[in-house]
Amino acid sequence: MTDVTRPEAAARPAALDALSDQPRVRDFLARALAEDCLSHAYLFVGAPGSGKHEAAEALAKCVVCPGGGDGSCDECRRVAHRTHPDVHWLEPGSATGYLVAQVRDLIADVSLTPVRAASKVYVLERAELLRGAAANALLKTLEEPPEGVMFILCARTAASMLPTIVSRCQQVPFRAVSARGGVAAVLRAVPASESEARVALAVAGTPARAADFLQSTSRRQVRRLVVGALDALARDDSWDVLLAAREIVAAVAVPLADVKQAQEDALKETQDFLTSAALKQVADANKRELTARERSGMMEALAAAESLLRDALIRAEGVGEDIVNDDAAATVDRIAAASDTASLLRALDAVGRAADDLSHNVSPQLTLEVMLLRIKEALACPPSSR
Repeated sequence: MTDVTRPEAAARPAALDALSDQPRVRDFLARALAEDCLSHAYLFVGAPGSGKHEAAEALAKCVVCPGGGDGSCDECRRVAHRTHPDVHWLEPGSATGYLVAQVRDLIADVSLTPVRAASKVYVLERAELLRGAAANALLKTLEEPPEGVMFILCARTAASMLPTIVSRCQQVPFRAVSARGGVAAVLRAVPASESEARVALAVAGTPARAADFLQSTSRRQVRRLVVGALDALARDDSWDVLLAAREIVAAVAVPLADVKQAQEDALKETQDFLTSAALKQVADANKRELTARERSGMMEALAAAESLLRDALIRAEGVGEDIVNDDAAATVDRIAAASDTASLLRALDAVGRAADDLSHNVSPQLTLEVMLLRIKEALACPPSSR
């Protein structure tokens, strides 16, 4: 008997359907919601791409949605777009971890009344970087939050976190999703070919994000520009490379305009009810969200470059393995034919260094320019001038 015929599946909030590749997590959260025994603090642990952030979004929808997580109302859409004023997404404020000032702002916000919903949700991404004074500052609030406040911490492992933080949360483990399972999850979510699903997973990382990627014209355009830039490196001079980097960064920024407009619209609806201090907190949170989304878009661009170069390495090595970027097979073959293993490994290292630069807040434009020039040099295409 399939899940859809089980009574608990029929009663399950629609928002949790996004967790079909993590059925144990989905059913665990569904039972907690049905029995009204949600914890005030969860620790979602699992490898990158296992669906922790999709689960945090789904649970947040269930908490703030007046329909219990129908997945389609205005509240749920705001959560999905990360513009809901009562669902806060936090990332480390520096390359080394969360800042004490960030945690103090969070604690100050916790005591404020929700703006739209009956409850508030705080999602802390990369919670393993919650350390030292910042972690200690959060402890008491995490242990005894005000009524109607939930914390969701996302981390790779509990072992990498402060034990006192872990002890105050209910742990929810996420299993790694196989490549075949990931492709199947994408194909269940959106109409696409298996090849398209594999490309989307390579770029976006998780089935849910891959499904969103396939439905986003602007995000797919970024990947096309990256493929085109790598294909043209052998004949481009340095100025052409800089122009290609500028075009990619501009394409990454396209969907941010809609997010910014949604933020401004949400702020207009609530600004009459917020103090100046609260307005500043919302503005700062919106700015951090835009920065995080830009970084996410840039990381997808880097993932697209890495995937293509890995395919070229497979071709150059003569490995009997299917490539991911079937639609760019001609580009893969051209790069492989003109390169050897050592040069392709250097090119892949350039992508890794670019990801590290982004994590240290180097500007996206400079990061991409340097990466493309390094790849050009690695592939024995030394920079030239006009």
